[in-house]
Amino acid sequence: MALTEQNDLLLPGPWAHRDITANGVRLHVAEAGSGPLVVLLHGFPQMWWAWRHQIPALSEAGYRVVAADLRGFGSSDKPPRPYDPATTAGDVAGLIRALGQSEAYVVGQDLGGMIGWALAALHPEMVRGLAVLGAAHPRRWRREMVFGAPQRRGSRYIFSYQPPRLPERRLTKDHGAQVRTLMRAWSSRRWQETDDFAGAVRIYRDAICVPQASYGAAEYFRWMVRSLIRPDGYSFVRTLRRRLDRSVLQIHGTDDPCVLPGTADGSGAYVRADYNWRLLDDCGHFPAEEHPKTVNDELVRWLQELDSRDQ
Repeated sequence: MALTEQNDLLLPGPWAHRDITANGVRLHVAEAGSGPLVVLLHGFPQMWWAWRHQIPALSEAGYRVVAADLRGFGSSDKPPRPYDPATTAGDVAGLIRALGQSEAYVVGQDLGGMIGWALAALHPEMVRGLAVLGAAHPRRWRREMVFGAPQRRGSRYIFSYQPPRLPERRLTKDHGAQVRTLMRAWSSRRWQETDDFAGAVRIYRDAICVPQASYGAAEYFRWMVRSLIRPDGYSFVRTLRRRLDRSVLQIHGTDDPCVLPGTADGSGAYVRADYNWRLLDDCGHFPAEEHPKTVNDELVRWLQELDSRDQ
């Protein structure tokens, strides 16, 4: 098994790399621009590189953009535990404070979207607005996992991560070959035929082979399933019953087989403020990478509209 060094993931571009301590862990971020703070949170099997198209676009539009590696991923710390959304939302809240800000716009993909929903519920004063890509509100996802056979089939991969140690070996086997399999299964054929897809897969395969990265990824999935029957899971979703008083932009792919559009579509029931739903044709689970220009345009429009209201 070939291992990757964390420093190998500090890829060059129109951004600067920093390490920031927040909530007791060291988080790596790629940062660019100045202005209102926008925090970008990746999903699985990604890392900060998932936002390579958004960092320059948003910074050029007048924003301070910070793309973070979540705990357990990329070049951030990989502690033994915990990997629940309340703790990781605390990481993001601590990150915003460590960046010298009291609030930020938060944009999350997949797992990062779930953490964004949690942050907005647990630390609402810190979220100026929330954009979610390829993710459903946690209560909506939980309901469909329990009562919806189609979503259970779409999320069946999560159940394979429940045993100890074996999922980690599968993820890192053949230098992360499973990452390539998952990304092909979850994305549009149009993107798969591009050099951008091939480059992203190579980088994410490298990232999952950083020591302990596969463990961190598996731990998130273990919590998702075990929380369905544990008191901490019930307490978490009970907290998320309150409707958000923050503008939410939700972008989803019509062909997402991982989080079904029908599952994500009901998330607006948990938003009291403006809710904007965008469904992208010929798009799978990774809108920001599959349709970067469309996503950039939607994010900039949404951010500028919110900024204009504050003036």
